[in-house]
This record gives sequence, C-alpha cells and structure tokens, in this order.
Amino acid sequence: MKVAVRPALLRWARERAGKTVDDLKARFPKLNLWERGESQPTLKQIEGFAKVTYAPVGYLFLSEPPVERIPIPDFRTVNNRHIAHASPNLLEMVYLCQQRQAWYREFARSVRDEPQTFIGSARLDSSIEATAESMREALRFDLDARRDCPTWTEALRHFIAQADALGVLVMCSGVVLNNNRRQLDPDEFRGFALADDLAPLVFINGADTKAAQMFTLAHELAHLWLGQSALSDASLSVLPDNAVENWSNRVAAELLVPLQMLRVEFRPDEPLNEEVSRLARRFKVSTLVILRRIFDADRLSRTEFRQAYDAELERLGAMPKGGGGDFYLTQAARVSRRFARALVESTLEGRTLYRDAFRMLGISKAETFHELGRSLHFSI
Repeated sequence: MKVAVRPALLRWARERAGKTVDDLKARFPKLNLWERGESQPTLKQIEGFAKVTYAPVGYLFLSEPPVERIPIPDFRTVNNRHIAHASPNLLEMVYLCQQRQAWYREFARSVRDEPQTFIGSARLDSSIEATAESMREALRFDLDARRDCPTWTEALRHFIAQADALGVLVMCSGVVLNNNRRQLDPDEFRGFALADDLAPLVFINGADTKAAQMFTLAHELAHLWLGQSALSDASLSVLPDNAVENWSNRVAAELLVPLQMLRVEFRPDEPLNEEVSRLARRFKVSTLVILRRIFDADRLSRTEFRQAYDAELERLGAMPKGGGGDFYLTQAARVSRRFARALVESTLEGRTLYRDAFRMLGISKAETFHELGRSLHFSI
C-alpha cells in the first residue's frame, strides 16, 4: 500500500543523516522519484527509510520538516562560526545521556546522596589558577597523583576514575549505544557536560584520539564547576571567542599543566619534539596538551604552534589503535562505572525494570546484563 509522504520530509531525513541520493539508491531505487513527488513509497519502504536515516518514522508524516534543537547550550564553532545543524547520532547521544542523568538523579535521591557542592562553585570572573587548583584538590589529580602512572594514557584512566569517585558520571563512547555502524564524529563534537548537583555528567567522544580525550574531560569538568551544561569543541588548537569556552579551555589547560611550573620546566635550547616528549612524560599528559602550554607560555608563535600541533596530530593519527578489549569493561566505560553499578543494583533489587535498564545500556539479553553485573562485582 502506497502512503503519502511529502518530498520535503524525505529530503530532510536524508540530509539530516548526511546521505546523498546515490548513497541510498541501492536500497531505495525510486528515492529520486519520491523526492520529486512523482512516485510514492509503501509503508514498509518508509519504515526501512526511517531506519536507515535514523529518523523517527512519525516525523516523516508531518506537514513540514521539524526544527530540531540541541537541548543544551551549543558552543561548537568552525572558524569561530556557530554550527547550525546536529547529526542524528549527536542528537541521540544527548537525549540518551539526559535520560540516564534523569534516572540517576532519582536513584541518588532514593539513596539520600548529598548534592555536589563543586557544581556552580566557580564563575567566569573566578581566577583561572585558583579554580584549577580547587579542581585538582577535589579530583585528587595533581602531579604527585599522576607520578605513579607509567604513561599518560594510564593517567587518563586514573583521571576518569577520580572524576567518577568524586560523583561525576563520565561516559566515553565512540558509537551510539553499542551500534558500531553508528560512529560518532570527532569533527562534529568532542564532548558535552550536563550540569546537575546530584547527577553531574560528562560525555567524551571515544572516537576522538586518546590524546584529545584528556583535555576534553578537563574542559567539560570546568563547565560543571561553572554549573553550566554545554556542547563544545574542547579543542586545544583553537582560541575561542566565546567567553565561556575560552574560560573553560584556560582552566582545563591550567588543571593539567600549571603554567608557572611549565615555564620552570621548559628547556628552550632543546629540540622541540624531544622537549615535548619529555614534558609529556613529566606531567603525564598528552603531547598535544604540552604543545598548547608551550604556546600559552609564549615560547611558540601562533604559526609555530599551529605547524607543530598539526604535525603531532598527524603523527598520533598514524599510530595503530588498540583492539576492542573486554566487552564488559568497554560497556562500563561507555555508560560510566558509577551509573552502571547503580543501574545494576537497582534492577536486581526490583526497583528498575529490566526493560528500562536494557534500553539505557543498549543491550538486549539478560545474560549480557548479568555478566555486566558480575564484572562489576555483583553476586548474580
């Protein structure tokens, strides 16, 4: 049975998903005719089209394309110009994290957790150095704490664990739920923060380089200290015009590498690449962070910094990436260990439906859920 669908809705769904007619013609040979209004699809075809374009099928029967707005402040820019659109993958991750946060907020209330006093404890006119120091103390992530980490990638894991221990839900994933066909694009966003005094949440785009993820986490934590939710680039390579992003970048950099200490440690007579590697080992941060701090210390011109940063980014991108690893460890990292433990506990006690737990975790089998629980040290 043919159904009446406005051509504008079909174009909207296709373009929203970043697809061309040619991309979809093998699956939908008459798509160009549908978009010109010269033919109509069947209901089954529309359902398949909605699935491929990640569009809610009901949207395709509206009278005109909906205006989808990201439900948190969006500070992403390209060349300091605001990005107008968001992909279905990005929108779905924000919505999903909001659902997880709402669930955890109710859980925290049920177990009488105290509100987190660091949320909103800073303002845009707060001292960069003082704010970074308060964050280091709260997170227990000073240089001494990092010294025992053999590498900066281990320091990143420690950083995430410390944020989790403080009460922040740190979710790091490179895909939507567990769908490896729906890769998140680091060029679209690197992370976002959802401020809440009972369920503060940071999402890190796990498809981004490990080198960038440490700065993203620091940047998004700075947003929580401001008490502001935000979607941002969190890029070391840009100098944002936006006051909130500029402040968050500066605090994140100071948190990871105090500028005064960098000035003392930096050896200007040594080859730059050797010095960057040495300081990365010294501070247990990525080489990209070190390059940015050398620039902040006025030891590199903007042109020199840009050239060195691009070269280092290319070098890091050419390095082999690790394998998939243990599924259950990965799953806990994707949804945050704190969230996963709370959700498993609540579900096993009968306070949360298995159906709702599966939806928030992106799994479909009870055995997978139970194995996740065992990996989190629950007796099942």
